[in-house]
Amino acid sequence: MADLQDDPHAATVAVGDLGDPAAHDPAPPMPRPSTKESAEAADSAGHAPGSLERARELLAAHPIADGYSGLARVLRDTPSCDLEQGDRLLETDIPRLRDGGVGAQFWALHMPPECTGDGALSATLEQIDLVRAQVAAWPEGLRLALSANDMADARNCGRVATLLGPVAGAALCDSLGTLRAYHALGVRSLTLAGTRWTDGTGLTRFGHEVVREMNRLGVLVDLSGCSPETMRRTLTVARAPVVISHHPGQVPDDVLSLLRANHGVCMVVCTAETIRETADRLDHVREVAGPESVALSGAYDTGTPHAPSLKDVSCFPRLIAELLNRDWPDADIESLTWLNVSRVLRDAEFQARATRPRRAPSTATLTALDA
Repeated sequence: MADLQDDPHAATVAVGDLGDPAAHDPAPPMPRPSTKESAEAADSAGHAPGSLERARELLAAHPIADGYSGLARVLRDTPSCDLEQGDRLLETDIPRLRDGGVGAQFWALHMPPECTGDGALSATLEQIDLVRAQVAAWPEGLRLALSANDMADARNCGRVATLLGPVAGAALCDSLGTLRAYHALGVRSLTLAGTRWTDGTGLTRFGHEVVREMNRLGVLVDLSGCSPETMRRTLTVARAPVVISHHPGQVPDDVLSLLRANHGVCMVVCTAETIRETADRLDHVREVAGPESVALSGAYDTGTPHAPSLKDVSCFPRLIAELLNRDWPDADIESLTWLNVSRVLRDAEFQARATRPRRAPSTATLTALDA
């Protein structure tokens, strides 16, 4: 078992020796940086003295719980990638997870858009098998987590907790039995978007039953990609906290207010052009939804561009340093990085235990109701 005193999350970044000034030759003229490069240089240079070291200290105690990683899809398409040694094709590997202070990751199980019906189901099962195989292959770095307690145990043992989800709603194939099977295999999050039971007007009757069954099982309802109407309707139906792990646009303020009342979490994706823009989005969600309802999604290995200063998972401390420069209190940063995600999982588990077991209606019955 890894010695926690050797936890690399607590390591600080060494500053290179400037050398003998007398030995410096005049530097050749450098090309003029682009506007984006200039903004990124300002991001890096704007940190107050010691803010990056302080960020690493905070992450050593409360590491990042990353709400969305595309690593499963990448590893399926490029099986030769080595998570222990790293690969230039990846934005995530075990050394960089440690350097970035990441203690947990949700591995998305979304399938290619061309997969529908039985193809979506089989593709999802293959990705579940792949993630479990990766965890088994790298036991010194990764540990499968099925609960909030598992997340904490993995962190305490110096491992990165690996959570299965979100699964795409289309991969349910309109079957509550499939949802229960996914849960038995370890899935802990499912996205409602992209199904025929979530439309522009909200949820169908089958959609209501899916949300209720997810609450009964302890599977997180993920509203990413849903219409505002579907978000609002789901938040009135859900009895457990919901999450928004990777929404492509800005979540409406009234939805953020409802999310606050639901005790759910909006995970801000780190895909803005600069660290400052990502921090601006975090500021807004924190202001509207409250510090207890904001978290982070790296969205790494998804094919989505990232700012150069947030190019991979090792760069999270730079973002935390930016928040420290904005006078975020330590308590809010600890909630952002770890505590909010852990609480949402724990609350979903509590709701599942509190719900009286019942016989779920069959898919055929619910399909008839929708008709």
